[in-house]
Amino acid sequence: MRRRPDLEAHDLVAADASDRLLLDAAGDLSGDDAVVIGDRYGAVALPLAATGVRVRAHQDALTGERAARLNAVDAGLSAPADPDAIVVPGVTWHDLEPDLVRGARRVLLQLPRSLDALDEIAGLVAAHADAAVTLVGVGRVKHMSHAMNDVLARHFTAVTADRGVGKSRVLRAAGPRPDTGSGWPRVLRHDDLGLTVCARGAAFAGTSIDIGTRFLLGFLHDMPEVTDAVDLGCGTGVLAASYALAYPGARVLATDRSAAAVSSARATAAANGVADRVEVSRDDAVSSRPAASADLVLLNPPFHSEAAVTAQLAPRLFADAARVLRPGGQLWCVWNSHLGYRPQLERLVGPTRQAGRNAKFTVTVSERR
Repeated sequence: MRRRPDLEAHDLVAADASDRLLLDAAGDLSGDDAVVIGDRYGAVALPLAATGVRVRAHQDALTGERAARLNAVDAGLSAPADPDAIVVPGVTWHDLEPDLVRGARRVLLQLPRSLDALDEIAGLVAAHADAAVTLVGVGRVKHMSHAMNDVLARHFTAVTADRGVGKSRVLRAAGPRPDTGSGWPRVLRHDDLGLTVCARGAAFAGTSIDIGTRFLLGFLHDMPEVTDAVDLGCGTGVLAASYALAYPGARVLATDRSAAAVSSARATAAANGVADRVEVSRDDAVSSRPAASADLVLLNPPFHSEAAVTAQLAPRLFADAARVLRPGGQLWCVWNSHLGYRPQLERLVGPTRQAGRNAKFTVTVSERR
């Protein structure tokens, strides 16, 4: 199995022992159906589909969903096509909404590291799956904690842990408490910024505002007022909503590969009264937007792919920002100063100057050649 179009490197794998353990723990599902949540690149959903199991799948990352479809082609389950158009017999993809789990009796979960993400998933299953549902979750032991059992126990009457196998462990939950309610998305007002932030469970930083984004917001009124702006890797939509509020004539495209981020950003735009000027799209960077179609890109690039630290993410985003900017357009970027991104920005985008710096972060402005 492969990860493409996501990053590929020797230490970034498409499948591991936890996927195999989850398949083993699922038991006999022959001719039945299952819900699979958090499958990274299809290592759980595709083997089930190959044996005749009907699978409803949710993958937060668009790149993971596309990789699963491409892996289905490699496995001979599907015909080649554009990744979003590949049909995998027996597998359908869904948002993290009631239809994903409605009436389900078996839910297989790659346990998220975030307790908030686990809470939202467990609440959804408890509220909408069959009363006899069993949730089977697997995680790498180094990323698990007893708090996960507590989260599951809020939504299920019976939570048990299997003995560890290798470096992974299985958690099982049954007896749903359908009246617990999920409370998602959560909402928080930041009076100091005049901004309301909404967040689904898996959204980075939740309803808080990470310190890098907050530092970049301090330069909001130094940015040019443009008609077409992009919030690249928008997360909960803080930058997109803030720019739209500051510049009433602007239209902003907010993009993220995460379904949780996209849902959060839409809710944030609506909560701040700018939904008519902020379009939110689930995309791999801004691959679906035409070249030379924006005058401003705002970016707080990640430097993690799942649990792995990697230097490959930011350059890909810089290159896509350069592609989408018109000549003379600007990329405003905040980054951890020790990462030293300025030479890459100069090479991939254009002349770059420092707009500000504090003890941890640097804000740069790069002008498209």
